[in-house]
Amino acid sequence: MEKSYKEILPQIDTLIFDVDGVLTNGMITIMPDGQLIRNMNIKDGFALKAAVNSGYRVCIISGGTNEGVRTRLANLGIKDIYLGAHNKTDQYHELVEKYNLTHENVLYMGDDLPDYPVMKLVGMPCSPNDGAREIKSISKYISDKKGGEGCVRDVIEQVMRVQKKWDDNFDAKYD
Repeated sequence: MEKSYKEILPQIDTLIFDVDGVLTNGMITIMPDGQLIRNMNIKDGFALKAAVNSGYRVCIISGGTNEGVRTRLANLGIKDIYLGAHNKTDQYHELVEKYNLTHENVLYMGDDLPDYPVMKLVGMPCSPNDGAREIKSISKYISDKKGGEGCVRDVIEQVMRVQKKWDDNFDAKYD
């Protein structure tokens, strides 16, 4: 019998997120100079910082290449940020080898088909509420929040609450 997401949450030690459609709503604003602007939810940022401060391994694997995204996430303390990842399983396998990860202890939140191959490998595949049908069909947890609207905060808070680490992190200070 397959485990429910509530049975998996206590063993999660690594959190991996896509950017566009997960940390953002998937929309971009194209400026006259061609620069692409994305919006990120501040509550997701707080939760990412709280997770980093609590010792979780937090990683980003994104097909996007915007260096502003790297700067924002690095300022939250995230060290493993892969941008321009077109075959996300390559970066995932690199992380597995680098940290000797156990697939069952990894949560990955993605929203669209480029995330599918990685999500099939991890113990806790997750999706925002507005994820693609194929992604939602393989997700053990589907947030009630849409991408860019708190879905990352939702899943991080659930992991940390189950592991009794959430209440200790209301002072997630920014470096």
